[in-house]
Amino acid sequence: MSSVSQPNEQDDGLEASVDQAIAICGGDTRATVRALIVPNNHLESEIAELKKAVSHAYTRGRLRTYTG
Repeated sequence: MSSVSQPNEQDDGLEASVDQAIAICGGDTRATVRALIVPNNHLESEIAELKKAVSHAYTRGRLRTYTG
């Protein structure tokens, strides 16, 4: 059994996006992975900062919780 999954109808959009990303990087898959990891790391840093800000605001009573 192969570890590589075959694309199905639901994956067509994903496969097209993968192909497009690789094409943008001139077919270099390492460059493609690098190009995707860098912004992902940036987003993870932003999430961590937002979590800190929300936690700080919550402890100071500035963040109201939704009571439905």
